[in-house]
This record gives sequence, C-alpha cells and structure tokens, in this order.
Amino acid sequence: MRVLITLACSECKRRNYTTTKNKRTTPDKLEFSKYCRFCRKHTTHKETK
Repeated sequence: MRVLITLACSECKRRNYTTTKNKRTTPDKLEFSKYCRFCRKHTTHKETK
C-alpha cells in the first residue's frame, strides 16, 4: 500500500528527496521543511508526481 513519492523544493522547484507514504492514511500531499543543497538553506519541500 505504500508508494514512493518525490519531494521538490518550493523555491527552486528541484526534486531533492524521495520517501514513501501510505495513501490510505494520508491522502493529501506531504510537506516537510528540509535542507535544499541548491538554495543552501532549509526550505519547504512538497510532494510532486
């Protein structure tokens, strides 16, 4: 039931991280504050396709 998703930086739009999520328990898009090596700071990373 777990699917692989990609997290993209909200500022530079680059895809930096991958993770898994359970679609049954979290149907909405995930959002984390993670470090972006291209922006060189912590930014919001949102789930992409």
